[in-house]
Amino acid sequence: MAEVSVLESVKALAAGPRVHANLPVAELVETSLKRGEGQLAANGALVAVTGARTGRSPKDKFTVDDAVTHNVVDWGKVNKPFAPEKFEALLGRVLEHLKERELFVQDLYCGADAAYQLPIRVISAYAWHALFVRDLFVRPDAAALATHVPEFTVVAAPEFQAVPERDGTATSAFILADFTRKIILIGGTKYAGEIKKSIFGVMNFIVPNKDVLPMHCSANVGADGVTALFFGLSGTGKTTLSADPARRLIGDDEHGWGPTGIFNFEGGCYAKCVDLTEEKEPQIFRAIRFGSVLENVILDAARKPDYFDIHLTENTRAAYPVDFIENAVIPGVGGHPKNVLFLAADAFGVLPPIARLTPDQAMYHFLSGYTAKLAGTELGVIDPEPEFSACFGSPFLPLAPPVYAEMLGKRLTQHGASCWLVNTGWSGGKFGVGKRMSLKITRALVNAALDGRLDKVEFVTEAAFGLSIPVSCPEVPAEILNPRNAWADKEGYDKTAADLAARFEANFKQFDASEAIRAAGPKAK
Repeated sequence: MAEVSVLESVKALAAGPRVHANLPVAELVETSLKRGEGQLAANGALVAVTGARTGRSPKDKFTVDDAVTHNVVDWGKVNKPFAPEKFEALLGRVLEHLKERELFVQDLYCGADAAYQLPIRVISAYAWHALFVRDLFVRPDAAALATHVPEFTVVAAPEFQAVPERDGTATSAFILADFTRKIILIGGTKYAGEIKKSIFGVMNFIVPNKDVLPMHCSANVGADGVTALFFGLSGTGKTTLSADPARRLIGDDEHGWGPTGIFNFEGGCYAKCVDLTEEKEPQIFRAIRFGSVLENVILDAARKPDYFDIHLTENTRAAYPVDFIENAVIPGVGGHPKNVLFLAADAFGVLPPIARLTPDQAMYHFLSGYTAKLAGTELGVIDPEPEFSACFGSPFLPLAPPVYAEMLGKRLTQHGASCWLVNTGWSGGKFGVGKRMSLKITRALVNAALDGRLDKVEFVTEAAFGLSIPVSCPEVPAEILNPRNAWADKEGYDKTAADLAARFEANFKQFDASEAIRAAGPKAK
């Protein structure tokens, strides 16, 4: 299939007789229900079940290896090469599979800042996927829609099953990025998050060349108009902490930091739902209503979502437009941040609740991207295990991590931003012994950092990781600020902290970092 015919075939797919283009929310919900794709919950959200794949499939993700990518992409475990001829052949089979089906097209943008917007088109066989992407990306107004020309197209065929021996895939599922033809090809998975994250990967490839740092972080702004960023892996509180009633939300997951400030890549939020209550997370709870999508959430007999029932998966999710959050910033742009927070759910219970990082420590912990996996959440995980994800988003980084780290370091220095490490995990012992840090305490610590109150207290250096920690903080018990003090078993703390420090050191060996940055990390004793 020649390149021109490939592009023309994809374009023709979006203009076929059974294509529903840019349907509004109500029609997408009606169509999804009519087609049996989901159920309507009592709160008005559309509930879809994704089957065997209830999360991303990183082993099924590939990038086409050609002249555009060969010398640029950081090839390895994350970015696996895919032959151009294999891509063409598989695309042809997918197009044949889709041509007789009803299809749903949405023309959208990635990027709230008009100067850096990427026009995208999503073509899917499911109406609920169309609703999902309409929720999560930036929705053009009528005038913009009339002149919209997609620069990247996502073709999603959830019911097409690849044959690895024939197609060159790892399994029956695939997420393929072709940066020459500007096509994302997805099949064999119903999990809608693949669409969202594939476009994030595209932005991570193209915007560094436009002097924009792409970031896997949330962002909000205070009454003083000053922006804050929250980096963190799934389950660390990125969405929860940024959805603060006292601050205005810019976005909960993906942002760019350019010459004029911060902008949201998305027009919606994708929140974890496990154990969600209105009392703990009122803004997120109230955002889940008509027009929202719930993934793999169980409904009770009255069709009320049971956020505590995770027998399908712990990775239950809600997608909703960002303006469903009260006080959201529309459009999602903000000034240069003055505070950058790295969130880690430390299940070992040895990191301090909050620490102020030096510039070198900031680079070290950004490259490390630490959190912890919990016992019971994955097959074979008995004790807590460290999880390191460079730049807090390694599955989505086509370029080498130091490229992004260097950009962050320059911006922190240029704009005089403070950097903090926040443990949203355990205190007083590891998972199973200690207690999870309460959201109330974490919010108090974060707020004190953001409003400058922590600038007025004394700091000391704790011994295990060389981190600068406050000796006091308003509304927070002083005894938990130094994690060793919170453990009854001091010897147990020392052993656990030394073990985690050794794992940090082992992980960091992969990076070609300066001696100053390397020396800023924890040292195993």
